[in-house]
Amino acid sequence: MISQEAIKEFIKSALSEDIGTGDITTELTIPDNHVSLAKAIAKEDFILAGLPFFTEVFRYLSNEITIQSFFNDGDCVSSSSVIAQLKGNTRYLLMGERVALNILQRLSGIATLTHSFVEKVKDTGAKILDTRKTTPTLRPLEKYAVRVGGAQNHRFGLYDGILIKDNHIEAAGGIKKAIALVKEAKSHLLKIEVEVKNLNELKEALDAGADIVMLDNMGVEEIRSAVALARGKRQDIVIEVSGGVNLENVRELALTGVNYISVGALTHSAKAVDISMKIENIPEVF
Repeated sequence: MISQEAIKEFIKSALSEDIGTGDITTELTIPDNHVSLAKAIAKEDFILAGLPFFTEVFRYLSNEITIQSFFNDGDCVSSSSVIAQLKGNTRYLLMGERVALNILQRLSGIATLTHSFVEKVKDTGAKILDTRKTTPTLRPLEKYAVRVGGAQNHRFGLYDGILIKDNHIEAAGGIKKAIALVKEAKSHLLKIEVEVKNLNELKEALDAGADIVMLDNMGVEEIRSAVALARGKRQDIVIEVSGGVNLENVRELALTGVNYISVGALTHSAKAVDISMKIENIPEVF
């Protein structure tokens, strides 16, 4: 979960980046007591994610802005729908517009792409995971959007999960040595995941006591062979597939019998959805 304090710090930083010493155009064109109605409008169909952060931007700027939301995160929003309506000081509405929309568009794009992957593998038993391929400083929000889209989070960072990858293996002197070093020092509560590129590395990881194996950039037939080999040796082994996963091949990969499919594209290649914010004049002042 994301703490309220972390959200406020993020929004403070994002607004500072955009506003700096002030919104010159708005200050020169809009009276300081001007009030407007603003509507966030969907310009395409998508899965909504990030609405609480969208509204928090405006609450951070002014506690006098009233906000009415018509959807919740996880809802399917149709084009032309009004997602939320805001009423308050026009200067604050304009100052928050871009930051708030950037967040909502980005997170909804991730949730929408994630939902597409999840739908492709439903009823297969395989689960979709994200990766650490996120935008720096936006990881908590982007991983939140993945969950909204129906997938699960992989480890959050380097500190909360053991994943021995190719460079660790090379530097440590091999899979067996790397796993042995981890076992000497780790808590018994932590699982050991090892990335393998072929069946020989898979055998070595299984024999050395890996709890989870990640089949990296293998073809479908090799994955099927890897699953048969791994399950033949250890029924309890958890198998993850990674690398080259897309919407065209994800179902075929899921049908090989793997437990998880990690997809970096969920966060590094999701296209932001199209949302606009329209300001309407209302005859009112504070």
